[in-house]
Amino acid sequence: MSLIPATILTGFLGSGKTTLLKRVLTEAHGQKIAVIENEFGEENIDNEILVADTQENIIQMSNGCICCTIRDDLRATLRDLAEKKRKGELQFDRVVIETTGLADPGPVAQTFFMDDEVAEQYLLDSILTLVDAKHAAQQLNDRQEARRQVGFADQIFISKADLVEPDELEALIHRLKHMNPRAPMRPVHFGEVALKEVFDLRGFNLNAKLDIDPDFLKADDDHDHGHHDHDHEHHEHAPGEACNHPSHQHGHEGHGHHHHHDDDVKSFVYRATRPFNPAKLEDFLGAIVQVYGPRMLRYKGVLDMEGTDRKVIFQGVHQLMGSDLGPPWAEGEARESKMVFIGLDLPRDILVQGLDQSLV
Repeated sequence: MSLIPATILTGFLGSGKTTLLKRVLTEAHGQKIAVIENEFGEENIDNEILVADTQENIIQMSNGCICCTIRDDLRATLRDLAEKKRKGELQFDRVVIETTGLADPGPVAQTFFMDDEVAEQYLLDSILTLVDAKHAAQQLNDRQEARRQVGFADQIFISKADLVEPDELEALIHRLKHMNPRAPMRPVHFGEVALKEVFDLRGFNLNAKLDIDPDFLKADDDHDHGHHDHDHEHHEHAPGEACNHPSHQHGHEGHGHHHHHDDDVKSFVYRATRPFNPAKLEDFLGAIVQVYGPRMLRYKGVLDMEGTDRKVIFQGVHQLMGSDLGPPWAEGEARESKMVFIGLDLPRDILVQGLDQSLV
């Protein structure tokens, strides 16, 4: 049986997750979608698209989709759904998990890798994050969950963009790009999104997309804040990020980061023109995720590795990482490694130094 694709839909309270989900469920796409809701409550899917409650927290929808609540554990729910599909008791083509507005998507994503039974039956396709343009600045300042939802995203949809001035929207997009340069982002109006922008994005598939959002690797020349650090000529820092700042205490809400460079979720890009020594790189990354894994939200790269003529695609979530062989380096193509790290106050100098020392 082929793997069941799964999408995680996240975003802070009131960002429009349910509106987007309802739009997806009512579109005539011919797919049957199983929706898993983190909790039924204020945000549950509007009653008019639900048909009947059953004993098992699984509700059939008027368009043939199904909806489940998680009263216990996501893993149990996913296994239960897969088993019902296998036995022919339920028909569905894919799963969408709508998290609560206060959820950190990290543990939800990890479920797909840490539980063997789930990993054998599902493919985590992508994490979609909705950001409410009207309230985002305050939410990102005050709430770590909102910042983490941005850091984890494979695709960002900005809702309520029509309620803010163009310069406010531009400032928000600039801030989001500093936090997560690898996720394409665009405004959406009342959840009106083409399905091709929601499903089969393969944000987690190691083999598929090599173009880790090509724009994220461009130097941000329009906004040169003078913090570039040129002590190693072969790597490049994300612009606008001050170096060696003291690390924030985590877990304290509401200590008002007003300037966008003070977000604790940040990204930086590392590049190298010499190949990596595979053993050294593996040792270094293994050590780094042991210590900093909980702070490392997403990291991804296309690497030039000694001993192979193919690109090595590497990515991870927290302590989980994997790599895969990609296509061969094209004739005449510059063999350059490019990596992006997104995380909470990551020790960039330690990462850069260790990566430098892992080169041939």
